[in-house]
Amino acid sequence: MVIRLGKSLGDIRSDGVDLVAGAGASDFAVANLARDRAVAGLEFLRGVPGSIGGSVRMNAGAYGRDMADVLVAARIADRFGEVQQVLAVDLGFSYRHSALPEGDIVLSAHLRGVPGAPDAIARRMAEISAERDLAQPLRTRTGGSSFKNPPGEKAWRLIDQAGCRGLTLGGAQISEKHTNFLINTGTASADDLEKLGEDVRARVKAMCGIDLEWEIRIIGKAAGGMR
Repeated sequence: MVIRLGKSLGDIRSDGVDLVAGAGASDFAVANLARDRAVAGLEFLRGVPGSIGGSVRMNAGAYGRDMADVLVAARIADRFGEVQQVLAVDLGFSYRHSALPEGDIVLSAHLRGVPGAPDAIARRMAEISAERDLAQPLRTRTGGSSFKNPPGEKAWRLIDQAGCRGLTLGGAQISEKHTNFLINTGTASADDLEKLGEDVRARVKAMCGIDLEWEIRIIGKAAGGMR
């Protein structure tokens, strides 16, 4: 199932060093507008392959920064349709986590950067793009990083050490280029991807005793009764 947010939730407005972006706006588009408005501090969004709503919910980040560093407040709708403005300090941010209740939906985010030079911002964004292209399987069907980094560790390194580089199940594969990326080679079902991820988790657990935590949020019940 794919949920696609409407165009009205993709708007981005700027006022000085502040930007307000709808939940459906891509992180990439927000980074670009910030650059064009000479707003620094949001360059890291160039390296986040998602949209603003999801980035707020999971405190997405890259290259040493995350949403907690730039979010002022978010408009949130609860499951009853009540909309309220919630300050970032009340969202309980931690590594790849927020305290937003299940069922609450991010409608928009108020972000704040600092004044910067467009050329310097553009250079940093180009560096981020080059680093991603070198290290990540960008031109494949992937949902991005699959597992959170455990404290003091790198998920990709543990997965590699457990012998999972290139591992396949059905149409799903662990990327040869970056082992924290699950790839759909063209025929993978959601069940293939989840079962391969669970196989990786089991292998890492057996190797070093560490439980990898999914960074991708899995919704519903998998075929075969998993979970």
